[in-house]
Amino acid sequence: MAWNEPGGGNQHDPWSGGGRGGSGGGGKGGGNQGPPDLDEALKKFQDKLNSMLGGRGGKKGGSGGKGGGGKPRNAFTLPGLLIVVALAIWAASGFYLVDQSERGVVLRFGEFQEVVTPGLQWHPPLIDDVRMVNVTRVRSVTQTQSMLTQDENIVSVEMSAQYQVADPRSYVLNVRDPELSLENALDSALRHVVGGTDMIDILTSGREILGSSVASRLQSYLDSYGTGILLQTLNVESTAPPDAVQDAFDDVIRAREDRQRTINQGIAYANSIIPEAQGQAQRLVEQGQGYRESVVAEAGGQASRFNALLGQYEDNPSIMRERLYLDAISEVFTNTSKVMVDVADDSPLLYLPLDQRPGGGSAGREAREGEEGELDPRVLERMRSSQSSSSSNSSNSGIRREGR
Repeated sequence: MAWNEPGGGNQHDPWSGGGRGGSGGGGKGGGNQGPPDLDEALKKFQDKLNSMLGGRGGKKGGSGGKGGGGKPRNAFTLPGLLIVVALAIWAASGFYLVDQSERGVVLRFGEFQEVVTPGLQWHPPLIDDVRMVNVTRVRSVTQTQSMLTQDENIVSVEMSAQYQVADPRSYVLNVRDPELSLENALDSALRHVVGGTDMIDILTSGREILGSSVASRLQSYLDSYGTGILLQTLNVESTAPPDAVQDAFDDVIRAREDRQRTINQGIAYANSIIPEAQGQAQRLVEQGQGYRESVVAEAGGQASRFNALLGQYEDNPSIMRERLYLDAISEVFTNTSKVMVDVADDSPLLYLPLDQRPGGGSAGREAREGEEGELDPRVLERMRSSQSSSSSNSSNSGIRREGR
């Protein structure tokens, strides 16, 4: 039979410390106690809590119905519990997470304490102030201004700057508004550089120099201000004259482009004509050198010939004189078509040989015969005698040569 079966004799439960209970339903001794009751345990906990909070606990008393066994109220229990709960909430609210791209600048009562790295961090709330700064994001600022150039012209320049935060502490503490300070510094650097540059350089080839000059000056300004900003790039977006004179500037630019194109064409023509002229000059120089060498060689040959003739002349002056004379006469008469005929001692006559005239064939011979019929008989006689004498002289000279 089970120990808790109604009407059974086995009333010894495993939680009791004694034996069987006495007669009449059991006393308050160590026997006949049942299992723990959850409702009763919860009620006891509530009673203890009420007693801690100052309420009345325990069982009801006798006939009066008032509690007779309650404890006196504790005035510091509730404030202490509230303080513990508030401290727990305060401590839990101090945890925060720093992202990988951020750095936290910790200020304790407004004074710089430290710069925290990424990860889970804790700070005492209401005491420390943590300001998160993104140090990897690239920020940008754009500036468009109209300003005066060195040659007293107005030009409009649009420029953009990209930057990052290099020093979170300086970025948070040294300046009140870092972006506004950057804009003012960019404006100052741009006006300083443009004010020392001519407008034509800003509009054309000087844009790269303008950008580099403004970038170096702007970074020096930011370093001197202690902004903690590192300039990444600076781009000159556009440079233009004022709208009122835009058409005139366009005409000037087109004229400059035409001028440059003409210069390039002239350079190309010079590059094509100069080598040709140099080649012609070299050819003329070489021809002159060849002519000089030929003239020198010919003069040397004539000098050698003259020296050889001089030796022969010194040996036989009369013979060499006659020979030179005859050579000169033959050379002269070889190059002329006229022959001198001595008709009388005091009246020379010019005679043109018909065989050397154009068309000197049979018709020429007939014409010569006709002309010979028309000549003076004295001329004919003189010619015949000269021909006979010349033939006899040639035969005699042949005989003389054979005798020699």
